[in-house]
Amino acid sequence: MAQDAPLATATTTAAVAATSQSRDGGAAAPASAAAGDFFGEGVLFTVGQGIRRMPAAPYQRQKGDPLYRPLRIYTVDPAAARLDGAIGTINVPYEPLKPGPVGALFGVVATGAAHRSADLEDPHVLIAGGYRPSPSDPRFHHQMVYAVCANIYAAFRTALGRSLSWGFGDALTPARLLLKPHFAEEKNAYYTNEGASGAICFGYYPAPDKPTDRSLPGGYVFTCLSHDIIAHEVTHALLDGLRARFAIPSGPDVAAFHEAFADLVAIFQHFSYREVVMVGIRRCRDALDKAELLLGLARQFGHTTGQKGPLRTAIEADPAHPQQYDEDDLRQEAHARGSILVSAVFTAFVTVFRRKTERVIRLATGGSGILPPGEMPHDLQSELADRASRLASQFLTICIRAIDYCPPVGITYGDYLQALITADFDVVPDDPWDYRGALIDAFWQRNIYPRFATSLSEDALLWKEPTRPLPPVPRLDFAELRFQGDPANAASAEEVRRQACALGRYVTEGERFAEFGLVRNGDARLQGDSVGPPCIESLRTARRAGPDGQIVFDLVAEITQVRQVPACGAGPGFDYHGGCTVILGPDGRVRYLVTKSVAGHDRLQRRREFLASPAGSLYWRVQGDRYQPLSGMFRLSHLARAGSGPQTAF
Repeated sequence: MAQDAPLATATTTAAVAATSQSRDGGAAAPASAAAGDFFGEGVLFTVGQGIRRMPAAPYQRQKGDPLYRPLRIYTVDPAAARLDGAIGTINVPYEPLKPGPVGALFGVVATGAAHRSADLEDPHVLIAGGYRPSPSDPRFHHQMVYAVCANIYAAFRTALGRSLSWGFGDALTPARLLLKPHFAEEKNAYYTNEGASGAICFGYYPAPDKPTDRSLPGGYVFTCLSHDIIAHEVTHALLDGLRARFAIPSGPDVAAFHEAFADLVAIFQHFSYREVVMVGIRRCRDALDKAELLLGLARQFGHTTGQKGPLRTAIEADPAHPQQYDEDDLRQEAHARGSILVSAVFTAFVTVFRRKTERVIRLATGGSGILPPGEMPHDLQSELADRASRLASQFLTICIRAIDYCPPVGITYGDYLQALITADFDVVPDDPWDYRGALIDAFWQRNIYPRFATSLSEDALLWKEPTRPLPPVPRLDFAELRFQGDPANAASAEEVRRQACALGRYVTEGERFAEFGLVRNGDARLQGDSVGPPCIESLRTARRAGPDGQIVFDLVAEITQVRQVPACGAGPGFDYHGGCTVILGPDGRVRYLVTKSVAGHDRLQRRREFLASPAGSLYWRVQGDRYQPLSGMFRLSHLARAGSGPQTAF
């Protein structure tokens, strides 16, 4: 009988290693509020729920704690072949766990008396590296969702250099994302945010009589056992914590971006499992764009829902003629639109991979650069696999870091291109392998570029500094900020609120209002509409390490403002948000302002057209004389993709 992957070969991703081996400081004394620290709050500006929530924090490793907890998982899904590397052991950051498992950030919820909670502290389970992978053991299902979610969280934490907060919770207790592996019998899985709580609900369903993979005809398919589905859904939750307004579908790109970003995280995560990468390289040789095992998403789900293949892939069927992006297409379904962005980023990844491996291929082929027929030498396979894994980790980090450089509302694909270029430039200004050029070319090939770009040169795509010199923001330089031992963690919720109020007073002073993309009531551009005061939605530290070991510290803030548009002859009324992302250096100086004003050029008309479009009608309904959003954007997006009701969607 074949043996499971031994614990000695457990996969430890670079992100998990960085997270587990870091030294987090102990709790600092809470910052005491001084008189005037909160002056202006509620009058000049408001402070959002993201500031008021009790921050979620991962377990702080204590002296004597192990670094990792090895756990077995499906690296693809239960229908994949074992010799394809389908079963692996991964090291997740150690934390003590209650039965469920329930940790500091994630809590698995068992459904029904027949589903026993997984007890990962049981000595027999510990010594075996967790429960044995099995579709028939609900305890392994619980282990699987916990392990993959912990791994994805570690990737985000390492890329951003801080602990991440959820987009839900209250001011009293740290929030925990609930994982429900057996939520309902439906062909779906989705993230839901209920305000005070958040959860990922995984469905299950019987396979058809003639599935096109190794699934048992009529046997149950569990979405909680698909690595890709878990990674995709927890990415929705993490992105919701980073940009809460991205969960409001205010334009055709917003929901599509959420789906594309979640797919990118899941795809690049494939490359963290060495055995899977080795199999993919052996089959495709050096042509990564043909590595089906690495490029496909949710393979078992696709094969058992009529796709006859993976649900989605990273590359188009005809890469020479990529699908074109049309910013004004208001009928395109979110996943279909998202696939254009996924293809653009992955094409750039493949381009850089070829650049970085040309020398190795030439050495292995005596200078010809053409691999001979037959099996590649094992050492060459291993070298290519290692380079692909490292590059995928770098691209994943670039994609995640770019979120800090996105506007707080109404994201477009052009915005994300500028965020990618600026985020990478900040850490690697010289870019010797031209990662940024590869990204620009891949986006251009699909007709993606910022609406008001003057050119597609790198310097033209970088976000700009303020148009006029601004003094440092008082009390927001790193010399005056308080941390809980590590800049990744603020000392207290009161300290975060103090920082938010300091920024609020700064942006509302005099003529700075307009510099930050904000508008006052009575502005002629509002055409009689009213606006609310600026809201400081979030304020977080960012710590980024470059390839040469350089460390970049910043403070990232979101400021939003809502415009109330009344019903009129042009249609029902609605609210929509504007604002800016502010990136401050460690000295408190404003480095970048990423603005999207409520009075921006043609934003009102474009928003009105979207709300009345087929794409907008999926997420919005007219109640009385105003458009109101429907709850559950992520579930609605999945249902729209299926197109035939709530039992056939993901």
